[in-house]
Amino acid sequence: MTKPTMPTIKRRTLLLGAAAGLAAPAIWRPSGARAQSTRIVVRDDGGIYTQAYTEIFYRPFTEATGIEVVPAQAQAEPTAQIRSMVETGTYTWDMGKISVPAVLQLTTGETKYLEPVGLDAEAVIQSIPAHFRNEYQVGTNVYTTVLAYRRDAFEGREAPASWADLMDPEKFPGRRALRRHPYDTLEQALMADGVPADQVYPLDLDRAFARLDKVQPATDIWWTSGAQAEQLLISGEVDLISTWVSRAQSAQAAGAPVEIVWNQNIWGCDGWSILKGTPNADACRELIKFASDPARMAQLVKFFPAGIVQPAAFETIPADVARNCPTYPANIETGLQIDAAYWLENADPVIERFNSWFIG
Repeated sequence: MTKPTMPTIKRRTLLLGAAAGLAAPAIWRPSGARAQSTRIVVRDDGGIYTQAYTEIFYRPFTEATGIEVVPAQAQAEPTAQIRSMVETGTYTWDMGKISVPAVLQLTTGETKYLEPVGLDAEAVIQSIPAHFRNEYQVGTNVYTTVLAYRRDAFEGREAPASWADLMDPEKFPGRRALRRHPYDTLEQALMADGVPADQVYPLDLDRAFARLDKVQPATDIWWTSGAQAEQLLISGEVDLISTWVSRAQSAQAAGAPVEIVWNQNIWGCDGWSILKGTPNADACRELIKFASDPARMAQLVKFFPAGIVQPAAFETIPADVARNCPTYPANIETGLQIDAAYWLENADPVIERFNSWFIG
């Protein structure tokens, strides 16, 4: 699932002052001796993520351990690249920040393309909730899809507060936009039709498409990229939209009168994974532990409202900043976790059905 990079130096400027009082991370002491010449290459999302991770994780880790960290950007789900590296034994990267669906693609079946992380006994890893980690990954960021709307379009009248409201053009008239893809869109349709979050999976496709049939005539735009969704909010071309929260927040940072509805947000997790067979696996494990420190994670909000996976990090994040983070307790408690296993098994036929439905 493609996710946008977070904004923008403007967002960082807004948050720097509020985050100035964050607690300093603990002094890092790596386990065992490490050669000063060790070098690891880490795939991340580029943009603001690389900026944040370099300042908060990579550079301090190098200073503490002597292990050089080189960031490398790649496509959103680089599963083919990872398979090729492991099969040929030629490692352009040693570890990467990838999604849970990507982890499943790389570890389902006889051939495993990722190393077991092997850090469950570490206290800093144990304090990360189990739904943010697995055998082949330690979570580092939660992303989410939300309902967003323009305040100026709903002045003097009730504002939308759920997927049912987004898909009710009679009660909530206005220009609306949905994503032209079954991911998230079908989950939204089922919740709009009254399905409780804990019963959304496996998707009742007939019910979901029946609900979309009702809203399709009133949907003005079906967006296909995060940049497009963001621009629709900034320009006021739409009044309400389903979008990645980072794009709604970027529109806010640009000065647009945008409100975010966290109710029924649909979230997934990215995390650190180590490529199978890399000779630098132990150095990667040291970086994962380093980057999992709650106080270090808390520093990420200087750059963007991060989906921090360490609950203790919120103890040091200013409340007005924390409320914008996907994993802030009040936000994630109302959310639906994406069922990555469902989509791994069913993506191709569901996408085919969605595309056929869309073109009518």
